[in-house]
Amino acid sequence: MNWTVHALKYAERNTRTRADSFIFDDNHDAPHAMDYFIWVLRRGDEVILVDTGYDAAEAKRRNRPILREPGAALQGIGLRPEDITTLVITHLHYDHAGGFAQFPNATIHLQAAEMAYASGPCMCHETLRMPFTADHVCDAIKRVYSGRAVFHDGDGQIADGVTVHCLGGHSRGLQAVRVQTDAGWLCLASDAAHYYENVLLQKPFPIVVDIENMLQGFARLKKLASTDGLIIPGHDPLVRDCFPVDGPEYAFRLDQGPKKAIPF
Repeated sequence: MNWTVHALKYAERNTRTRADSFIFDDNHDAPHAMDYFIWVLRRGDEVILVDTGYDAAEAKRRNRPILREPGAALQGIGLRPEDITTLVITHLHYDHAGGFAQFPNATIHLQAAEMAYASGPCMCHETLRMPFTADHVCDAIKRVYSGRAVFHDGDGQIADGVTVHCLGGHSRGLQAVRVQTDAGWLCLASDAAHYYENVLLQKPFPIVVDIENMLQGFARLKKLASTDGLIIPGHDPLVRDCFPVDGPEYAFRLDQGPKKAIPF
């Protein structure tokens, strides 16, 4: 039996321009919205959550309001946050790891390179530190000390039909998640590609620790997914246009493939 996959939108930020999304762009001052998602994998009684999103406290701290708490978003598709026991953290940036408290029973899966990066000398540089929040990194460390952390070094397996793959680029230990679905191998890119344009048009995102890794990551995403249409970027509003709503208005079903072609 293959996995079902949902993207749950919990926030949006519409006061951005294309300069915020692409290093090279001719229309740098044009508006360019961003959506924020968490992802849910289900197969029978098995449930895997990918990323925590960020909570109301972090929203207030950064003045980036959320539409709904990620834990509450889960309840809209019949899941309770306390029932999540397997949690893949793609990377430790605030919008992907800012809600550990909502999932108290989860064991986290993280790249060793990401923990070293987020807690090491690179964080002495404000530019690299900006997307992280120290409390979130400490929350991840507490999971380690409570025996509820699994580290991966490159490629790793979470469950039958679910693997992780370290791509780096945007953050040193950023990992994508590959999932076996009825439509083929689906790849949750997270921030290895914020937008379809990043990966399909080879346009790097401006927040980056290693531009070579980012470019190599684009190529790897295309190999991990069965088709380009099964690459799921981390923040693209086009996900809502290309995949069907399934349940509440903020839940999008990914595992059957897109309902219309990706426009790139």
